[in-house]
Amino acid sequence: MRYALSACILAMLYGGALPARAQTAPAPEISPFTANVTLASQYISRGFRQTWGKPALQGGFDYAAPNGFSAGTWLSTVSNRFVENGTVEWDVYGNYGATVGDVGYSVGYYHYLYPGAEYNASHTTYNYGEVALGLTYKFAYAKYNYTVTPEFFGIENARGTGYLDIGANPDLGNGWTLNLHFGHGRVAHNSMWNWRDYKVGFSKLVAPGWTVSAAYTRAHALTNAYDNYTLGIPNSAGVIETSNPAQGTLVLALTRSF
Repeated sequence: MRYALSACILAMLYGGALPARAQTAPAPEISPFTANVTLASQYISRGFRQTWGKPALQGGFDYAAPNGFSAGTWLSTVSNRFVENGTVEWDVYGNYGATVGDVGYSVGYYHYLYPGAEYNASHTTYNYGEVALGLTYKFAYAKYNYTVTPEFFGIENARGTGYLDIGANPDLGNGWTLNLHFGHGRVAHNSMWNWRDYKVGFSKLVAPGWTVSAAYTRAHALTNAYDNYTLGIPNSAGVIETSNPAQGTLVLALTRSF
């Protein structure tokens, strides 16, 4: 945490002349490490409800070097009704980014892990890796993720799957930010799972390190593949549950950043 004293207050305290030590005190260094913890009403990823409508606990840890390189990890709870035998999503990633005037660019690699999860019907894991290319202009951005692993979220022979993410996060003043997003997903060699999604929301910095947010999200599949989504596994009552993970929903979240 950084602390600063007003120069005018110091001048009043010392009769109009600042003491030499106050004038030459070095500015505190900003740590390259940051962390965050979020409690969300549910976990939405690319338009899909991954916690089956239940709350999610999330957290991450990041390192940003002054030369533009960064790396980090992030975790979230997920539902075993959406991810077979899965309870946690664990992401690890590395990026390089730079800016030229108002334009920024980045290239990175993301690997998504679901420990213990497997789609038993095909013995396919949910783990997958993506190369990501990004561009920003002021508060607007565009990002494209390209799957380089043979599997993609339980779907085999899916190398070449792509996801386009376009959005904007304009600062509205007084700690308010408007959050806009549109996404288009294309599953290689398996177009029945293709989809589009969007999000409209707001976030508010309510205190140093504390942010609240609210957003409406919705996904639209290009087929009816998600309408009655199920893994075919009975719950504790012996009932096979179905749901539409793409349906519209309001998500509320509280985030603490360190």
